[in-house]
Amino acid sequence: MSVTILNANRRLTYICILQSIRGRMMHNQAGPEVLIERVGTAGIITLNRPKALNALNLSMIRMIYPQLKKWQVDEEAAIVIIKGAGGKAFCAGGDIRAVTEAGKVGDPLAQDFFREEYILNHAIGTLQKPYVALIDGITMGGGVGLSVHGRFRVATEKTLFAMPETAIGLFPDVGGGYFLPRLQGKLGLFLALTGFRLKGLDVQRAGVATHFVKSQKIAALEKELVELRSPSNADVSRILDSYHKQSILDAENGFVLQQHTDVIDRLFNSSSVEGILLNLKTEGSPFALKQAEILSQMSPTSLKITFKQLQQGATMSLQEVLVMEYRLSQACMRGQDFYEGVRAVLINKDQNPKWNPSTLEEVSVQDVDECFSSLGDQDLRLRGPRQHSPSVLHHL
Repeated sequence: MSVTILNANRRLTYICILQSIRGRMMHNQAGPEVLIERVGTAGIITLNRPKALNALNLSMIRMIYPQLKKWQVDEEAAIVIIKGAGGKAFCAGGDIRAVTEAGKVGDPLAQDFFREEYILNHAIGTLQKPYVALIDGITMGGGVGLSVHGRFRVATEKTLFAMPETAIGLFPDVGGGYFLPRLQGKLGLFLALTGFRLKGLDVQRAGVATHFVKSQKIAALEKELVELRSPSNADVSRILDSYHKQSILDAENGFVLQQHTDVIDRLFNSSSVEGILLNLKTEGSPFALKQAEILSQMSPTSLKITFKQLQQGATMSLQEVLVMEYRLSQACMRGQDFYEGVRAVLINKDQNPKWNPSTLEEVSVQDVDECFSSLGDQDLRLRGPRQHSPSVLHHL
């Protein structure tokens, strides 16, 4: 099978990831990596690494988390807004290259980054004040974690959403095991296994975003939100609903996966990844065969871990999912496929990873179960109020 079967769209996804990490060590002349300000009763967080597509690193996490905790108890901070600088990306992912280098030599960053990122994800999911993520641009991986657990997520026509982790020997983390299985039908499992990209209004139609607003109206929307005196969730929702309705008045095309929704629900309804692959090949339609081809390129271990992650996460709280995912992250750091995937996709860019094991059949149930095993004293510890349920809208 040709090593170039990844189509242009999928290549662009990986190029976005690469661009986001290339600039990770570059000094940002525009100022700090995260801008934090108070405007009226609004706390505003701006991810400020535009040259790196606002890729999330550990120092950024360590700026955002304590500020969120302060605003949580600050009576004068009534709403939190998070956005990205530069106009191209909200946040194109986490600092994967740095984590890879750390994991190879046993550097603590391989533990610290995931641990503190997940603690931040949990803080967003349990924040008791309106949290509005303006995901105007590329939003993948770590950027999804900074947005999807908040109550309000605003996509624009520039939004590009994807969770392409199975292609680099990882899994859709940052709480993917919580929000993905809560999307309609088998859509979340499909997105998780294939890394399928959603754009613009489709991000909201899928339920990843709660609202869609045209990019040119984002500044006005932000101004209106900031001017709210003591905003409740209902107040914020009213304003967002209004902008959403204005922005979709001329929407002509339906959901990009509309004609495939029933097929996805049927073919991805299996007790194993092998079963899904067999279903796709048996179906034999161009769409099904394309998905089978895509899955054949992914790390077999990642596919099986991801399948079980979403299966278990469907009945877990966000807190429980993040504890589980931290165990999985450390299993990936101990394994081989993550390093090989990053090499093939992001470093050498030959798009020809040598997975080990190389087939689904060689990845045993025991191999997968071990990835989910407790880390004992090293397990992720989380405390906080119960998170609200994510708002999953279906305008299909």
